[in-house]
Amino acid sequence: MKSLFGSPGKVSGLVLRTGQCLFAAASLAVMASASGFSTATSFCFLIAAMGLQALWSFGLACLDIHALRLKKDLHNHIVLSLLVIGDWVTAILSLAAACSSAGVMVVFTKDTDICTRSQITLSCNTFQVSVGLAFVAWFLLAVSSYVMFWLLATI
Repeated sequence: MKSLFGSPGKVSGLVLRTGQCLFAAASLAVMASASGFSTATSFCFLIAAMGLQALWSFGLACLDIHALRLKKDLHNHIVLSLLVIGDWVTAILSLAAACSSAGVMVVFTKDTDICTRSQITLSCNTFQVSVGLAFVAWFLLAVSSYVMFWLLATI
């Protein structure tokens, strides 16, 4: 059995899951606190996707803490299959939400100049920070998804 960086039940896995949870929660909080986020459906989708990713990562971080405290091995076929499916579904949703929100930001800032108009009160800089945090959260989840898939293939 291989022990890769980010494996479930290892300290590196706990650090990876904690980073995912923190960046997803930060993206969610920043977007939800911005005025006018409900003007675009993709921003609402980003909030939903980051909420799902934060909950998923928090649950798996708790599983890692439990496994570390009791010195349990989480490298069995059933657990890894569930982790692979959950990670890949969450990763696809998170990437779709981050990309669609980034696309809306390109339209807002470059194509239509909605962000520069004085009569519209949109928090465009806050939207951009939230999208950036979402991409970092997705990257950490992509690393975790790759590691889980690799571990499943070695069983």
